[in-house]
Amino acid sequence: MNDYNNPWMILDQKEIYDNPWIHLTEYDVLNPSGNKGIYGKVHFKNVAIGIVPLDENLNTYLVGQFRFTINEYSWEIPEGGALDEEPLVAAQRELLEETGLKAKQWQMIREMHLSNSVTDENCFVFVATGLTQHNPMPEETEQLAIKKLPFKEVYEMVMNGKIKDALTIIAILQTKILLDENKLIV
Repeated sequence: MNDYNNPWMILDQKEIYDNPWIHLTEYDVLNPSGNKGIYGKVHFKNVAIGIVPLDENLNTYLVGQFRFTINEYSWEIPEGGALDEEPLVAAQRELLEETGLKAKQWQMIREMHLSNSVTDENCFVFVATGLTQHNPMPEETEQLAIKKLPFKEVYEMVMNGKIKDALTIIAILQTKILLDENKLIV
């Protein structure tokens, strides 16, 4: 499926912005039609991580927080980023930080690009089972609420549009498929 030639030609590029998390580059290009144009790319220095924690009764945990970028409150699976760590190690850290949960079993269920029209952000999604409760340790930028809900209810929240976070939607839908196919150890 990756045997296609790149129809874009880069004529020039310049750095627009850089901070510890993202780098923005603007490209002068010839687009696939051969016309001149510009294209901006946001490079994420972190790899995105999402975790669907499932207990033995098929409950899961959502994290609620106000998201600065959209100026809205959002309910999501525990998620974060990995800068210089393996995705599984980052997932274990994020789950503990945001919910206080540790898991005995981990299964990676999806690798994906979150918004490939403007970013190169790569993401890994895990299902965590065999849960034990500890103290959460949120970062200073996080003011979190935690809800323990039946997985079926969270799936319904995704299906009726109450959950809008793309990573959460994909993670919950993938988890639902794997549960229906008995491909997850809970």
